[in-house]
Amino acid sequence: MRLVFAGTPDPAVPALRALLDSSRHEVVAVVTRPDAQAGRGRKVLRSPVGALAGEHGIEVLTPAKAGDPAFLARLRELAPDVCPVVAYGALLPQSALDIPAHGWVNLHFSLLPAWRGAAPVQSAIRAGDEITGASTFRIVKELDAGPVFGVVTEAIGPVDTAGALLERLSHSGADLLRSTVDGIEDGTLQAVAQPGEGVSYAPKVSVEDARVSFADPAAAVDRQIRAVTPDPGAWAEFRGERVKLGPVTVLDEPGPPPGELVVERKRVLAGTATKPVRLGEVQAAGKKRMAATDWARGTRIEEGERLR
Repeated sequence: MRLVFAGTPDPAVPALRALLDSSRHEVVAVVTRPDAQAGRGRKVLRSPVGALAGEHGIEVLTPAKAGDPAFLARLRELAPDVCPVVAYGALLPQSALDIPAHGWVNLHFSLLPAWRGAAPVQSAIRAGDEITGASTFRIVKELDAGPVFGVVTEAIGPVDTAGALLERLSHSGADLLRSTVDGIEDGTLQAVAQPGEGVSYAPKVSVEDARVSFADPAAAVDRQIRAVTPDPGAWAEFRGERVKLGPVTVLDEPGPPPGELVVERKRVLAGTATKPVRLGEVQAAGKKRMAATDWARGTRIEEGERLR
C-alpha cells in the first residue's frame, strides 16, 4: 500500500523504520512538524522523523497546520491508502482525515481507553500502573477515541523512567503498527470500538507539573520523578534556586521531615510524608549533573536545610 507517515520525535523513528523496511508497502512521503531551534546554539534542526525520511530520499511535508490548503492538495495528489501516525504533535482536521482510503492509523502508547492524550507513558508511571502498552486505532475527531485495531502490553518496572519505558514501547509498538497496516491491506483486521468505561486522560506535562512535592508519600515522590525523567525533568527549590533531580530510591527506615536533607558519607537523604528517599543525581543551576554526595559536598548543606 501507499503510505504517508506522520510523526515528529525520536519515539516515532522505529515505526517509520519498520515501515520503510517492509517489502509490502511504500512510504511515499512523511509529514512532520516544521523545523525548530534546538540546543544551546539554537540551531534550526529537522525533526528526527524528517531527518530519517531525508536520508531515504523521501518527500518531507512540514505544514504549519494540517488543514493548510496546499498541504491537503499535495496529500490528495499522493493518494495514500493509509496514513500511519506516531506522535505527530498536531491536530488533524476532518478534511485531512477524509483523504486516505483507509484513514489515519495512530500508534498510541497506552492501552486505550486508558490515558488518552499527550503524555500516556508519564501518566501511567505516576499513577502507579503495573501494566501499560501500545494501541493502534483509527483516528476520529474525538481525542484518541477511535476504534482499536490491536494492542501490545508492557510491564512497568519498579525503576522504569518515562524515557526507558517509552524506548521499549517505541520498538514493540513499531512491530504492532506494521502488522496493523499489513492486516488492513489483507482485509483480515477489523477495528473494534473502545469501551465506554475505563477512560482516563493524560494531558501534556508542564515544567510546573515536574516540581517534586516532598510532602507526598515516598512512593509518590519516586513515581513522580521517574514519570518526568528525562523530560521535562524533576526539580525542586534549594536556597531559592531550582535544582534538577534524577530518580531516587525509597528507603525502609525512619527519616527526617518532608524535604529536609540529611547528608551522610555515602548518601544524601530527603524526607517525605512517609519514608525517606536517597537522592540519585542532582544538577544545580549552571552546573553539570552529578552524584548527590558530590553536590552535597560542594554545596555544604547545613543541618535542617530542605528541598522545597
